[in-house]
Amino acid sequence: MSEQLDPALDGALHEFTADDGAALLVALDFDGTLAPLVDDPTASRMTPAARTAVDELAALTVPGGGDAPASRVRLALVSGRDLDDLATRAAPPVGSYLVGSHGAETGHVTADGVETVPLELSDSQREDLEALRSALEAAVAGREGAWVQHKPSAAVLHTRLAGPEDSAAAVEAADAAADRLGLEPMHGKDVVEIAVLPTSKGEALRRLRTVVGRDVGTERVRVLYAGDDTTDEKAFAVLTSGDLALKVGHGETLAAHRVAGADDVAGVLDRLRAALRPS
Repeated sequence: MSEQLDPALDGALHEFTADDGAALLVALDFDGTLAPLVDDPTASRMTPAARTAVDELAALTVPGGGDAPASRVRLALVSGRDLDDLATRAAPPVGSYLVGSHGAETGHVTADGVETVPLELSDSQREDLEALRSALEAAVAGREGAWVQHKPSAAVLHTRLAGPEDSAAAVEAADAAADRLGLEPMHGKDVVEIAVLPTSKGEALRRLRTVVGRDVGTERVRVLYAGDDTTDEKAFAVLTSGDLALKVGHGETLAAHRVAGADDVAGVLDRLRAALRPS
């Protein structure tokens, strides 16, 4: 884990944690941000440093937790994974908000499990989803390493293990299927996700900001969002003055700050937690 932060990021954290009555929402992507990207999505886990940092930060979200006063801090995990998968892989602490399927699914972790908001599709959306699943399965047929993941409101083409030619052909077929159905494909790192329920991490973050404000009892909510993928740019795009955007890894970004990987994110969370503890 990095021992020192970039001075600009350190200064931004100092401003973010100012004790001025605002609620603080710490929203984190999972894959590529807290957990390194792996070929087998079912094997994804937080790094030990990220696990510790998330759990210790979560203690501050409980009134009196972690030696903190009644907390103005809330933690959220925001992922493209479906909600059940995210809960299984991330093992989120009690009190965490969960956003799955890029915002199509939402939930809250309680001592008794995950309370979820039911996802309902219209008849036409269900028909489109069936057609989409069939089209993507046809797109990967005979293409080694390419496979389709089925979600409650989307289908996802995975090409990380496919060769360049098979990958390009499968992506082209997926885009064509989306176009036929009037749907918008979301391109990420070796994935193309097509949802029948329009959503984005940005829209999810807007809603979550409102939920946290009601929960804490204030209209002023500052957001720290960390993510690594192109789909996280939608979340960065909705951040406003006083918020903090943290890009993880390489690539063009709207975020003002950048770190290299999951253990560096853990370092940021540790510094954030230290700043929030009473002196």
